[in-house]
Amino acid sequence: MSAALYLETSALLSWLLGEPEGDAVRQAVDEAAVVVTSRLTLVESERGLLRAEQERRISSAERHTLMGLLARSRSEWFRLALSEPICDRAERPFPMEPVRTLDALHLASALTALEIYPDLVVLTFDARAANNSQSLGLAVLPWAGRPASPST
Repeated sequence: MSAALYLETSALLSWLLGEPEGDAVRQAVDEAAVVVTSRLTLVESERGLLRAEQERRISSAERHTLMGLLARSRSEWFRLALSEPICDRAERPFPMEPVRTLDALHLASALTALEIYPDLVVLTFDARAANNSQSLGLAVLPWAGRPASPST
């Protein structure tokens, strides 16, 4: 892959938490010409790591190591702020409603990124986000058999 990649939270957490699809996410990130993500993804990912520690799926030391990995990785990514235009777009309807608020912000962010990177591909494991992305004309990496992720 050499396209720009919009990295959504469900995929990023899969990589960070060592889920079976995590290696494929890391590979897609490594192969992307540019990785684009929302500031929201970073907040959700930090919260996801805290939740994983609280649920004892990872230790405190593992969380700190993963936070370091995230900090190093994100320093190379193009990060979109939750700007007025993104929030304004998130307030409007999407093709496949209902859409949760955080998903709407991701979709609006991906649409903004598409204006900058016409070859943008969305990487998400959230079925609603993937279906809406496709309905909006965004390319989505196929991940057969992956169920929609729970809310972060």
